[in-house]
Amino acid sequence: MTTLIGAGQGLFLALYSAEILGLIGLAAEPGNRVQALGSMISLVFLVLGLIASFFHLGHPERAWRAAAMWRTSWLSREVIVMPALMAAVFAYGVGQYLGGHGAPDSAPALLTTAAGIVAVVLCIALFICTGMIYACIKFMQEWATPLTLINYFLMGCASGFTLATLLFMAAAPGLTRIFGIAAVVFTLAALAGRLASLYRNARIKPKSTLQSATGIRHPRIVQKAQGAMGGSFNTREFFHGKKPAFIRSVKTIFLVLGFPLPIVLLTVGLLTASVAWLAAAFVLQYVGLVFERWFFFAQANHPQNLYYQQIS
Repeated sequence: MTTLIGAGQGLFLALYSAEILGLIGLAAEPGNRVQALGSMISLVFLVLGLIASFFHLGHPERAWRAAAMWRTSWLSREVIVMPALMAAVFAYGVGQYLGGHGAPDSAPALLTTAAGIVAVVLCIALFICTGMIYACIKFMQEWATPLTLINYFLMGCASGFTLATLLFMAAAPGLTRIFGIAAVVFTLAALAGRLASLYRNARIKPKSTLQSATGIRHPRIVQKAQGAMGGSFNTREFFHGKKPAFIRSVKTIFLVLGFPLPIVLLTVGLLTASVAWLAAAFVLQYVGLVFERWFFFAQANHPQNLYYQQIS
C-alpha cells in the first residue's frame, strides 16, 4: 500500500509542479491532455494502494470504522485523507481534460486550480499521516524518529518523479530533462535519508530487556520453552521468522535497486531520450522500494518478542 500511494502522490506533485513551472515561464507547459493522463495514472496508483490495504484486514467489511478515531489516531486520519485526495486528483484530471486553464475565469479553470491546490495539500497531509502511523509508536525505537516521516516523503517523491519523467518523455519531451534531474535529486536525497536511518538504528540501545519483559530481575535468564507447542498469534504476527542472512540480503537488494541503479538508468534514459530506459528505472526502483518497505517493517524489534522468543 505505502509504495503504491507514495508513487501516486509523488507523481501528482510532479504534475502540479510542471503546471506551475509552465505558468511562470520556467519550463514548457505540459498541456491539458498530458496533465489529465498523468492525473488518472496517479489516481490508479492511489486506488491500487487502497485495494492493497484491505488484504491485511481480518474483517474488511468493518474498514469504515477505521475513521472513527480521527482525533487521536494517525491511521484514522490517513483513512480520511486518502479518499479525499483521490477525489481531488480526479477533479483535477477532469478539469484538465475539459480545458484546464484555457480561460482564467471559466468553470474548468476554476475547478482545476482549486482541485490542484487541495490535492497538493492533501498529498503532503497523506505523507504525514502515513509516516506518523509508525513514527508515533514510541516503543518501536526503529520507527520513532523524524527520519521515518522524511523517508516516506522522499521515497514517494523519488518514485513519483521517476514515473513523471517517463510520462513526459512519452508525451511532453520538453519537460523530461528538468524532471529527470529532479528525480535523480529526490533519489539521492532518499538514499541519504535511508542511510541515516540505518546508521541510527544500528546504534540503538534497546529500552526493553528480557528482565523488564518477564519481570524477573535475575541478571542471567535463559528461555527454555514458550509454553505453546505449535506457536501462537504472538509468534506469527509480530515476527517475520527469517534468518539474519535473509534480512541482510533484502537490505542489499533495496539499497541497490531502490537508489543507485535507478539513477544510472535515469541518466542513460535522459542522455539517449529512451522511454525504455526510463521505464526500467521506474520499475526497478519500485521493486527496490517494495524490498525497502519490507525491511522497514522487519527491522523493527517489537518488545513483545523478548517474551515470546521460541516455541517449545
